[in-house]
Amino acid sequence: MRKSTLYLLSITVTGLILAFLLFIHPILTAETHHTRISEERRLVHALGITDLCLFTEARYTRNPTQADLHSAFQDHPLALEHFPSGSLLSPPHRLKDPGP
Repeated sequence: MRKSTLYLLSITVTGLILAFLLFIHPILTAETHHTRISEERRLVHALGITDLCLFTEARYTRNPTQADLHSAFQDHPLALEHFPSGSLLSPPHRLKDPGP
């Protein structure tokens, strides 16, 4: 058997095993996830948490509903974004385009 054929066969078998595990893993861990989600729901209810905290860095990414008008421009209006989460979530539209 040629080395290239053996390599292709091993890559194919590895890919099939990984694809199989990709579909089997959620089935095997579903009960654990359901338990964790129900525990988190009880915790949210007990603490009275109202909104989700998405990121822990910039003020406007922590909770987009609570962002203030100048949080995206903390240093000055032309400041570069220095938080990684700022590239994933921009300030809310109501803060970028304040209407009448």
